[in-house]
Amino acid sequence: MTVTQTTQSPNMTGHTQTGNAAKNFEEKQQRLAEGSAQPVMLSGAEMLVQSLTDEGVKYIFGYPGGAVLHIYDALFQQENIEHILVRHEQAAGHMADAYSRVTGNTGVVLATSGPGATNTVTAIATAFMDSVPMVVIAGQVPSSLIGEDAFQETDMVGVSRPIVKHSFQVRHASEIPMIVKKAFHIAQSGRPGPVVIDVPKDMTAPSEKFAYEYPKEVFIRSYQPSLKGHSGQIKKAVETLLAAQRPIIYAGGGVIWSKAHEELRDIAHRLNLPVTNTLMGLGTFPGSDSQFLGMLGMHGTYEANMSMHHADVILAVGARFDDRVTNNVKKFCPNATIIHIDIDPASISKTILAHIPIVGDVKSVLTDMLDIIGEDKQLEQHALLDWWSQINEWRKRHGLRYDTSTDNGIKPQSVVQALDKVTNSNAIITSDVGQHQMFAALYYTYNEPRQWLNSGGLGTMGVGLPYAMAAKLAHPERDVVCITGEGSIQMNIQELSTCLQYNLPVKILNINNAQLGMVKQWQDMLYEGRHAQSYMNSLPDFVKLAESYGHVGIKITDPATMEAQIAEAMAMKDKLVFIDVYVDRNEHVYPMQIAGQTMRDMWLTKGERT
Repeated sequence: MTVTQTTQSPNMTGHTQTGNAAKNFEEKQQRLAEGSAQPVMLSGAEMLVQSLTDEGVKYIFGYPGGAVLHIYDALFQQENIEHILVRHEQAAGHMADAYSRVTGNTGVVLATSGPGATNTVTAIATAFMDSVPMVVIAGQVPSSLIGEDAFQETDMVGVSRPIVKHSFQVRHASEIPMIVKKAFHIAQSGRPGPVVIDVPKDMTAPSEKFAYEYPKEVFIRSYQPSLKGHSGQIKKAVETLLAAQRPIIYAGGGVIWSKAHEELRDIAHRLNLPVTNTLMGLGTFPGSDSQFLGMLGMHGTYEANMSMHHADVILAVGARFDDRVTNNVKKFCPNATIIHIDIDPASISKTILAHIPIVGDVKSVLTDMLDIIGEDKQLEQHALLDWWSQINEWRKRHGLRYDTSTDNGIKPQSVVQALDKVTNSNAIITSDVGQHQMFAALYYTYNEPRQWLNSGGLGTMGVGLPYAMAAKLAHPERDVVCITGEGSIQMNIQELSTCLQYNLPVKILNINNAQLGMVKQWQDMLYEGRHAQSYMNSLPDFVKLAESYGHVGIKITDPATMEAQIAEAMAMKDKLVFIDVYVDRNEHVYPMQIAGQTMRDMWLTKGERT
């Protein structure tokens, strides 16, 4: 018997089917956009994608897997949201986190169930500690298999519970629009933070359709953050500030999330107040302003820490008095009256007693303070001039000085200063965690908010490159530089592949001392130089590694040519350049607070302390 067989290209068949499905979904989206009176029927996956579209999401950072394939199919059939395919889900989380930090919008992560979801945990914790809004969509096994130890099943709601503001698990597909609306509302409002949406695979099945309507607003009775500060407390705060003789403003990342940097600068300038920033608050007050004292805390400037310790009134704005600022809480700023403004009531008096607590949105509270201050109220000028005279004396004593000799190679501080000069203090800087992080925080000039992206609370190695990628995606016209170390960069170095795919020409400035620098510094100072597992003796050739991914690599070893080579790298606007700078392996980060003491107790150099 003869059998006649008709063949057709699989690609052509797939293309036709995809084209029809995509056309149908696009038609539904168009009807929704036009406000059609007829209910639009969507699957759970289509609802999820449409909800994100209606929420204004532009990018999703993720990695596909079985539990989320229905969602990926729905994403494929639309053109409003661009998906960025990373090489590891942790990087997806960090990119979403950084996208939030650099734009103020809420980043979105999409990961499959089990290991895909758990790979985002470090990124979720990073965002949680730094109060960054983020929505994590985690795939889950079908509802009928939950609790059965099914393939790639993990209780993501349980795993993430300590490190999220809230979490949802979809129980019925029709709930998806309201869940998405609530998730974004919770992530963005009050003290921002990450929210997890756990989505069982059967909730996204393409065969089941439901009427779609995205809520215009949401009300959660049990979640009502206070925005307006208490008028009596605000008045008392202004009176206390105006009566101060040694005042200081201590500003943190809450100023950035509240978009209150202009109000902060206005108060500081009207009253001629010194300003110090936390690590997360850098850029809220211009680093080039004469009233700026630099960063405070464990590796803060001498003048900032001394001014905090001797202040009689501290205006703490959007900061949480974490341990990297306070040192010994029992000895913290003993003569200061503390005014603390924060939207999170749990942060006020948590570690340091606030004498004048104000719960409310920072921008709203500072605006009310400015209205009371007006244009004519001033502090007592004689005392204020004496205070500034003392601060300037402290500046002269240290002022971030360091030994500039190059007998042992390039100084890491000079690398950051050269970058600052080459980029005219205008680049977006990301960093990992370690000595290079502190050098980047101290020696680059940040004049605007969202210019400095860094993991402060959790101290996550590996964030620098994904942070830079997201910043470049959001601001392709800006120079974006990841200042990193040879330890941190290897945590997510696989994302060099993602950079090539999406044409993200960031610059990576690797301050290479062939060791875990901050670990070694502590071992030098506290463990009599016993360097347990802090040397890295099998490093790759980073230049060749970058080239293997299709990028450019530059090696710098000569102090005389270092600045010119950095300028050469920065001039390659359309290429990712890996700048591998070999630096003095014996250099430490100073100042450094002496553990267990006051803010004024610091090591200023290896042999000099206050």
